[in-house]
Amino acid sequence: MSFFKKLKDRLFRSSSKIEEGIESIIEDGEKDKTIEKEFVEDLTTAFVKKEALPPAATEEVPAAVAVDEALPPAATAEVPTAVTVDEALPPADTTYTAQSDPFSEIPTQVSDVGFLGRLIGRKPKQNIAKRELDDKMLEALEELLISSDMGVDTAIRVTANMAEGNLGKKLSTSQVKGLLADEITSIMSSVAKPMPLYQKRPQVVLVVGVNGSGKTTTIGKLAFQFKKAGKKVVIVAGDTFRAAAVEQLQIWGNRADVAVLSANEGSDPASLVFESMEKAEKEGVDLLLIDTAGRLQNRTDLMEELAKIVRVIKKKDLSAPHNTLLVLDATTGQNALNQVDVFKQISEVSGLVMTKLDGTAKGGVLVALADKFGLPIHAIGVGEQIDDLAPFDPREFAMALTGHID
Repeated sequence: MSFFKKLKDRLFRSSSKIEEGIESIIEDGEKDKTIEKEFVEDLTTAFVKKEALPPAATEEVPAAVAVDEALPPAATAEVPTAVTVDEALPPADTTYTAQSDPFSEIPTQVSDVGFLGRLIGRKPKQNIAKRELDDKMLEALEELLISSDMGVDTAIRVTANMAEGNLGKKLSTSQVKGLLADEITSIMSSVAKPMPLYQKRPQVVLVVGVNGSGKTTTIGKLAFQFKKAGKKVVIVAGDTFRAAAVEQLQIWGNRADVAVLSANEGSDPASLVFESMEKAEKEGVDLLLIDTAGRLQNRTDLMEELAKIVRVIKKKDLSAPHNTLLVLDATTGQNALNQVDVFKQISEVSGLVMTKLDGTAKGGVLVALADKFGLPIHAIGVGEQIDDLAPFDPREFAMALTGHID
């Protein structure tokens, strides 16, 4: 199964939220038109009925006189009235059928297919709901994008670009989704970059992020992919404060078939990193993936510890770390923006990996990150399997997020 299909299937919460939102916006426009039409028809009907009323003066005509004047001359009384009536009535058992009704062949509905279309079996066109792109519709779209965690500034910019050249046009749901997908693709095309590889050995890759963001699983998936590409990979279990973190990383190391270096619980992570760099250099390791303890961006003590790890790495190799990947949890929404701000100051973040896109209806935060920071997005994760991490493709992401199909 292609990764796009997997992404499309697993981004159902994000895509359904935006897709259903767009459909609702278009339907609301149709309802407004129906209400307006019914209101006009009611006014017109009331006006016509009022004009059709006879003038009040007609009530002054004596009914008896009018009837007497309408009576036929006395001579007509000689005509057998009963015979005339009986002859005019149909027999009691007569039943009108479509064949006997001279009006039955008049079509009750006019087809828009045409004569030639009927000959070749063409079906009548189905009405597709459309709505004029006006200020009210743009405001509704902005609210939808903001609720998908795209952020106020990004939502305004996206809808403004959608309006350019399309304001006043009647658009269908499919057309609106297409315009939105185009704008998202445009924003994200410049940040869709794979993690760069260098000739330097070992290439030090520092992986950072808050608690529970998915750092450990991301490292395991990266190790698996680089190993498949023929690289010699070693993982460093830099979270020395949580025994479970080391065990989890060892499980992923076994799955990816790569070595995992660790230290006793409570050891200094900076010392472990320094020793791991020396060993990797001697053994000709291509990639050294360093896990770090999860830390909240508002804990200054923990952030200082991360800064210490970075300083120790630079003592060993001034050009390192060669990559600093910030792993973000998509379910945190707009809080991801704050995380990028803080981690950039401490560890010089070089690229992003977004995880758990399969568990949120707010995948729009990735668009906000790209729009605000312009940091490379190397990969996205949509599951727990070892192959549920792939290079970021802006067009595929945009189509999956909006539910649009090219």
